[in-house]
Amino acid sequence: MAEKQKLVVIGNGMAGMNAIEQLLKLTDRYEIIVIGAEPHPNYNRIMLSYVLEGSKSIDDIIINDRAWYVSAGILLMTGCKAVRLDTTHQQVMMEDGSVVAYDKLLIATGSTPFILPVPGSTLDGVIGFRSIEDCGTMMEAAAHYKKAAVIGGGLLGLEAAKGLVQLGMDVTVVHLPEYLMERQLDVPSAKMLQQELERQGLKFALGKQTTALTGTKRVTGLTFADGTSLEADLVVMSVGIRPNIDLAMGSDIQVNRGIVVNDYMQTSVPGVYAVGECTEHRGICYGLVAPLFEQGAVLAKTLAGVETEPYEGSIVSTKLKVSGVDVFSTGTFLEEPHHDIIRLHDGWNRTYKKIVLHNRVVVGAVLFGNIDDSSRLERLVKKGEQMTEELYQELTGSGGCCGGKAKSNMAAELVDDDIVCGCNGVTKKMIVDAIVVDGLTTLDAVKMKTGASRSCGGCKPMVEQLLQHVLGESFQSTQTKQGICGCTSLCRDEIVAAIKEQQLYTITEVTQALAWSQAEGCSKCRPALNYYLGMLWPETYVDERASRFVNERMNANIQKDGTYTVVPRMYGGMTTPEDLKKIADVSIKYKASLVKMTGGQRIGIIGIQKEDLPKVWEELEMPSGYAYAKALRTVKTCVGSTYCRFGTQDSLSIGDLIERKFERVDMPAKFKFAVNGCPRNCAESCTKDIGIVGNDGGWEIYVGGNGGIKARLADLLCKVKTDEELMEMVAATMQYYRETANYLERTSDWIERVGLTQVQNMIVHDADQRKRLTASMEIALSKLEDPWKKVVGDQKLRTALFEKVIVNEPCTH
Repeated sequence: MAEKQKLVVIGNGMAGMNAIEQLLKLTDRYEIIVIGAEPHPNYNRIMLSYVLEGSKSIDDIIINDRAWYVSAGILLMTGCKAVRLDTTHQQVMMEDGSVVAYDKLLIATGSTPFILPVPGSTLDGVIGFRSIEDCGTMMEAAAHYKKAAVIGGGLLGLEAAKGLVQLGMDVTVVHLPEYLMERQLDVPSAKMLQQELERQGLKFALGKQTTALTGTKRVTGLTFADGTSLEADLVVMSVGIRPNIDLAMGSDIQVNRGIVVNDYMQTSVPGVYAVGECTEHRGICYGLVAPLFEQGAVLAKTLAGVETEPYEGSIVSTKLKVSGVDVFSTGTFLEEPHHDIIRLHDGWNRTYKKIVLHNRVVVGAVLFGNIDDSSRLERLVKKGEQMTEELYQELTGSGGCCGGKAKSNMAAELVDDDIVCGCNGVTKKMIVDAIVVDGLTTLDAVKMKTGASRSCGGCKPMVEQLLQHVLGESFQSTQTKQGICGCTSLCRDEIVAAIKEQQLYTITEVTQALAWSQAEGCSKCRPALNYYLGMLWPETYVDERASRFVNERMNANIQKDGTYTVVPRMYGGMTTPEDLKKIADVSIKYKASLVKMTGGQRIGIIGIQKEDLPKVWEELEMPSGYAYAKALRTVKTCVGSTYCRFGTQDSLSIGDLIERKFERVDMPAKFKFAVNGCPRNCAESCTKDIGIVGNDGGWEIYVGGNGGIKARLADLLCKVKTDEELMEMVAATMQYYRETANYLERTSDWIERVGLTQVQNMIVHDADQRKRLTASMEIALSKLEDPWKKVVGDQKLRTALFEKVIVNEPCTH
């Protein structure tokens, strides 16, 4: 294997890390080091206003947490500042005097807020709005002062102002132009936005040029060029950004307004690349997210050695949610005498649409309030499409049913690389792949998988249109409540709540009390109800095996030729010579077509006839490995400190203990463990539902991993010091998953839906809840019996169960 090249990334922001995420999907040829000046992992700057107003925490806007860097094999250096580049010797000089060598270098230093060079700009209480620290400063100021001024009526300034209003401050937005967001809106839409924001409590001082800030130590106000003034205890500067080019300026890299790059994001120095707001491409510096992600896609392919089209610049489009109001603009939206204008202004519904034409070609557009047509208009501008009578009717809704037809086809008109979510760089192809490949059917599921609509929410209508386009008639809008199956409109939480409140104890009681459309239920809801009842009433509920899937009823996995695979239990991947002999004897006697080592460190006996299954289990005299079950399947282990010279913990004993303890408890979906005796991770804990990694100080517990169709690296739940703490945390995590997951929902989806923070709060930080959860798990475990163990040695019961479960029941699933 070729030695990996060292790729050093300076900057831990959205542009650079998006490029790295795309690179990791293409190649593993690099050893990656990320140097970030801020003390935080990668976060979404677009969401800072939500942190400011208090609707989200810092953790909520983290894009890639520290566990992600570890799982991706990236060394993250936070709170570290690079101060100089030596491109001759390929080194980065750090502020603390250390040196970081590189084979290839990516500069992604972003931009810095522009502070007006007016008297008083260095007073206390004068800040920019660009970082989490700025949010903290503003929140602290809001607790002690009442009057704030935000200089700058662009997106970030307006969001800062709205956040300060939410914190109880009297806020005035000071803006030099006569109307807001002049780079994204025209005058009518900007006036509509101003009216809406005034209704939300903001004040405006438009057409005002700030000439000085007053005060001695702390700012007390602003003075303007027209002689007027404004009182303020806090002044937030949001008047623009400048490419952060300090590092490049001190080197031999070509710099203009930004770091000059070519169409493949290469700088003038071989092996040195740049991406994002710090760059200048064909004379343009971009400050919006979507162009930066387009740059990142080209850069990732370039670094991976994958053929790619060059980056030729972006037609800038803005799709934003400003203080709850949707706005959109694209192309040339400010009208000139040679333009033809299509304008729809609805003051009652507070919506506005303007389409700009030049020689009948669509060259720009502005939308306010309703942006359903945004992606369609963006596409028309990019392609330089001509306006036709049919298109006019579709866009203005003047063609009767044609307007509805147009809306349903907008998603189809997008090409794969079109960005649907500008905040998170999500393309149409990424969303379609999530729907087709991963089988996702809801907006929330697509949001969790791809990030689309996770930030401002402006792209939500288009994501739903893509869902509808791909799924067709099976798509159900978020406006329509979706039940767990066609028998009911009730969702999982409503059903579980009803079972508790009405004290329902059987599937029949549930379907009758909750008015199922099919009294007996169906093959989709009966297994779910069987699980929910058993989870809620472990002490009294009698399992209905007829409601389980066919593999569970057969105690084996059906194969495509109609035979079955039998997988005996091997605790922690360990077995004995005697059991190996039994497996060999049974395999020969019943003419198994293949004997195979499974991925879970067990042996599968493949090709057993249906009628032979009870006799096979009888002669094996081994418990089932539950390779078919919605239960604990495997506990994969390394040999740990017992045998390995690197092992620091006894992974074999812990793996054996976990598997024996939890082997029969029903779960919402299949469940897999791995236990490693050291951080070398030979048992692959990072892709298991629960992964355990030993170290000198104890154990690390990871949750939510998946190595299947929807691959996902597990998140670090917590660290513990003793085996007892480990078992307690594991039991509580499993029980919380049992109580809150949808049926058939893997932990990888569950952890994304519920959120790691919520799971940690319930299990790690709340001792009382953890105690309750472990007690509930112990009750469930105490009532378990393996019905197939009863069958072994009881010929009469075995024959009866065989005839009932295997012979007479059809394979319906």
